[in-house]
Amino acid sequence: MLASPVATHPHAEALPFELRPFIGHLPHDDIQAAARRARRLGVGGDQVLIAQGTTDATAATGLLAAHLGLAVVDPDGIAAPQDAATAEAVLRTGVCVESPAGTRPRFTLAARGRDVRRLARALRRDPALAGRVRLAEPGAFRRTVMAAAGPVLAQAAVARLPARDPLKSAATLDPKRVLGRIALVVGLPLAALLALAPEQGVLLVQALLSLVFLGWVSLRLAACTYDPPADLPPTLDDRQLPVYSLLVPLYREAASVPHLVAALGALDYPPEKLDIKLVVEADDAGTRAAIAALTLPSHMEEVPVPAIGPRTKPKALAVALAAARGSFIAVYDAEDLPEPDQLRRALEAFRHGGPKVACVQARLAIDNGDDSWIAASFAAEYAAQFDVLLPMLSALGLPILLGGTSNHFRRRVLDEVGGWDPFNVTEDADLGIRLARAGWQTRVISSTTFEEAPVSTRAWLGQRTRWLKGWAQTLLVHLRQPKALMTDLGEGPALALLLLAAGPFAAALVHPFCVALLLADMLRGVIGLPRGSLAEALTSALTFTTLFAGYAGTAAITWVGLRRRARVPGLKVVLGIPFYWLLLSAAAWRALFELLRRPHHWQKTEHGVARRRVAQAAALRRSGSMGVAKRPPAGPAHAASAKA
Repeated sequence: MLASPVATHPHAEALPFELRPFIGHLPHDDIQAAARRARRLGVGGDQVLIAQGTTDATAATGLLAAHLGLAVVDPDGIAAPQDAATAEAVLRTGVCVESPAGTRPRFTLAARGRDVRRLARALRRDPALAGRVRLAEPGAFRRTVMAAAGPVLAQAAVARLPARDPLKSAATLDPKRVLGRIALVVGLPLAALLALAPEQGVLLVQALLSLVFLGWVSLRLAACTYDPPADLPPTLDDRQLPVYSLLVPLYREAASVPHLVAALGALDYPPEKLDIKLVVEADDAGTRAAIAALTLPSHMEEVPVPAIGPRTKPKALAVALAAARGSFIAVYDAEDLPEPDQLRRALEAFRHGGPKVACVQARLAIDNGDDSWIAASFAAEYAAQFDVLLPMLSALGLPILLGGTSNHFRRRVLDEVGGWDPFNVTEDADLGIRLARAGWQTRVISSTTFEEAPVSTRAWLGQRTRWLKGWAQTLLVHLRQPKALMTDLGEGPALALLLLAAGPFAAALVHPFCVALLLADMLRGVIGLPRGSLAEALTSALTFTTLFAGYAGTAAITWVGLRRRARVPGLKVVLGIPFYWLLLSAAAWRALFELLRRPHHWQKTEHGVARRRVAQAAALRRSGSMGVAKRPPAGPAHAASAKA
């Protein structure tokens, strides 16, 4: 029989069952307020008390167990499963079942809210069940299961996509072999043509490259003419909101942790329905110490990732997904400052877009562009990409190479397509393509996440090398079966994808040669003069047309993007476009060599070095406050892309 020390209390029957254990232990007004909020949110009253800090999770579990007449299990006494599938089920349900030989099953439950009500009804029907049920504090329960099953979860995460669909994973890609085949199929005929007819061969190569590059430029210019509509305002009330899991992968991010926790704490979403995972490598002592130094709110917790498989962001995300409880998943980076209502606006985009919308991409903007020229150029580039190009691609239903953060997903679709590829160093771009190939749609919303750009050329070069290597890796993966790619996407979307993925890479690789040809002609004084042959004249014309079309197209889309951020590109950004492109070329060639030498290596980008963020972090440390960080004003009037 249930222990009922408060059964005679006059207010007990009017309260949800999960609040009754707190009678006599907490002020009556606090309990009643929790009951009202619980009804409004559609959650358990105990979840409200814990989220508001009225009580802590351990005390709540103890009171609940005493009220139900159950034992509380020590975390060391939880028999965590040793296989990945069972461990994932245990983490999602909060139920661990033990079946010792010759005995009836025993249950360890991490119960909260409505699960408590169901447990109480089960105990009323079968009082003997109390001898086979123990309660565990949910946070300790998850930590114990992750600690015991982490290695098998990591192994499963690494193997999931390669085992399910090997030709869509970079794990099975041999870049040397694929590039060797391309060189054999394409290079030998071109070499023969160049040997037999050098001028015509050069012209053909230039024409093919120009076709790809000019197609890419044309797509970007077309995006300048599209004016995206405003987002629909959020309409879901708090009761209709689902549980939302936010995965935040961290590696060597100790300096960013206080700022990150404050930023996530500013989200306009009921904490009772938030499930925030700070995903950190198990051996990253600095970041883990920074997390341990904070008092995290009840809806945030650390998820350590074992050092099994490639040390990449997608591997960490794939492991953390097993512990996520939400039906919607969002990914954020360490330096992110999302606008407070972003989750609600993403849900509205899912609702309005219909069941085929599997992903919503928020816009990314740079808020430290005044730190250096490279940061200002990066800010302008982001404005062009996220405020101009991606909204048009979304409106046309074309494949989108996702940004690495502020992606919002339907959980069931992530599971269906195999999640992130742990071996792809631009897992976001790859996942965007796999979603499109599976028939799912992606929408872009105007809600902004403010990010930090690299402030030094060295940091920028490392980050861009990884991005370009990943785009090439992704392209090679999906072109292994070109017919299947065309069938999955359709001819038009497949062509757009090739332009989006191959265009920037091809342009970056050939740009130095175009500049060299231009400089050589200038030094020889032959620009504008008649050429010795038609082939030479056409080659020169194509080279210069491609070069200046690229510069002009970049300036145009940058101007439009920054105008949508209520900014105008400064002179140093516009005049610096050729130099920025030369840096892109250096990154592209580095990426090509790195793709051949170490395709799965993850180049870490340092965060928390922007002047404004360093000052904010110092202020947080001085005050000892984990309150809301001062965020930039929301909306297009914000100077997200700094003065350039």
